[in-house]
Amino acid sequence: MPFIANTDEQRKQMLDEIGLTMEDLFADIPPQLRRDGLEIPPGLTEQEVRARIESLADRNAPQIISFLGGGFYEHFIPAAVDAITSRSEFYTAYTPYQPELSQGTLQAIYEYQSAMCRLTEMEVANASLYDGGTALYEAIMMATRCTGRSRVIIDETVSPIYRTMIRSHTRNLGIELIETSARDGLADRDAIGGDGRYPR
Repeated sequence: MPFIANTDEQRKQMLDEIGLTMEDLFADIPPQLRRDGLEIPPGLTEQEVRARIESLADRNAPQIISFLGGGFYEHFIPAAVDAITSRSEFYTAYTPYQPELSQGTLQAIYEYQSAMCRLTEMEVANASLYDGGTALYEAIMMATRCTGRSRVIIDETVSPIYRTMIRSHTRNLGIELIETSARDGLADRDAIGGDGRYPR
């Protein structure tokens, strides 16, 4: 069964309606770049597919350390992560919007919030955020609301993806976003308040 399950008659009706032929739709693609079909080899067993994929992956150089930065770097994942995330009560759902379908997510959030409250001795702790950029934005908004200030300083060692998100989210909120440069690959703390440009 094709991916798009339109019959030949349905395709003809649609083309007649717009006054084009199938050839017209692909006229901008040079003939030498077109393919009449895909040369797909016969199916393989799971073990054969795994061996094939591993052989292709071995053609890369996984032993080389990446210094790309910006969130793309080598990192250590504790063994406990696999053990915890393999428990069914933690991976049964994606979002906590529907409690009856999200017991795993809700359980994980409850455990995290309980641990954070014990560690920080705070009365409450929030945990329901999708990613680091969203969490950073929420932290900025909480800080501006609590302090009444509208100036936010962020340095370039923060992920460029997160900084792009922050610029987008705060663009129309009356928040002055100041981005400081790094020194030797680290946040330049002396630049914040040190010369009077960015007072504390």
